[in-house]
Amino acid sequence: MRLILLLFIFSLFIPFSSSYAGFDPRFFINETDTSAGGIYLPFDLRDRESFFQVTNYGLPFQGPMNITIHVQIYNVANLCNENNFFDVYTPNDTHVYNIRDILTNDGNPSGIYLPENAYGIVFISAVVPEDIPGEAFDPIVGNFRIIDNSGYEYRSNAQGFPDVFFDLDITESEANSTFNFNKQNGVVLSDIFGIPISTDGIEADLDDVLNVYAAVDVDIVDNNEVLFSCRDVIFACIDENNPLIEELIANVGNTITRSSASVARFEYGINNAIPHSKGNELLCPGNNIVEGVVKLTLENFRDGTFLFAGYVGLNNGNGRGSMDSFINKNIYIPNQDAG
Repeated sequence: MRLILLLFIFSLFIPFSSSYAGFDPRFFINETDTSAGGIYLPFDLRDRESFFQVTNYGLPFQGPMNITIHVQIYNVANLCNENNFFDVYTPNDTHVYNIRDILTNDGNPSGIYLPENAYGIVFISAVVPEDIPGEAFDPIVGNFRIIDNSGYEYRSNAQGFPDVFFDLDITESEANSTFNFNKQNGVVLSDIFGIPISTDGIEADLDDVLNVYAAVDVDIVDNNEVLFSCRDVIFACIDENNPLIEELIANVGNTITRSSASVARFEYGINNAIPHSKGNELLCPGNNIVEGVVKLTLENFRDGTFLFAGYVGLNNGNGRGSMDSFINKNIYIPNQDAG
């Protein structure tokens, strides 16, 4: 009976996809089964419950081992304030964290107590032993759930990236992300979370919002392959109440690319046809396309922004929702001209 119960609980955390959002094989899909620079995911306690699961699966050619993980939680609603703790995992160990009541792997309080209506980013990395090569993958994988009080859920694997972050030679045309959307099954609302990451592979530094951001140009392509130009937006660990928001927008506009972004947020809705679930800003205001592809072309980011990734959530405002990762071209290719 105990085994059946454990299998049932674990099954609740197996991510799934639906017809709401999908993949385009022309683009590189972010790694979700291995992580060189940690794994990252959104959380939300605004009339929602959030959970994430971490598993210690071991290193390639090293096998399972005891590890310590570092969990960093950034609350966008509180000036991207960081809370963090360390946790210990035995080989093949798995643990589920409840964001509203965070207990460590051994059942003790983590010391972190987030306020009501907190939301933001979780970054998890492994403290790899010194005798393990620095370029080794982190030995962890994860997934998460966000459960809305109205009845729908978002589930997805946590994102990570391959271990090839060296000798980058990225052009603007290569650096883009996409996701598709439609209103099938009654979709009416959206949550687009963009996560710019600054990390050395051991810990992140996301609360430096003036230096950790991604400015993107937004386009929507409909099913007739007609492209509609939208606007420039900035993704950062920031909301409209952050006192640095105007400075961030001004700084981005003064960079060499002269981005015209006039809005900066951690989250957006898609357009007027599928607005944000919390009434936030839209990627493409004035646009009413109900089915198509959103393309986010990276315009600029500060040197401190190491990665940019994100998630697209679609729901019917009631009992049905889905979440998938942004789809990225594989810009993480070594520069062929490098010595």
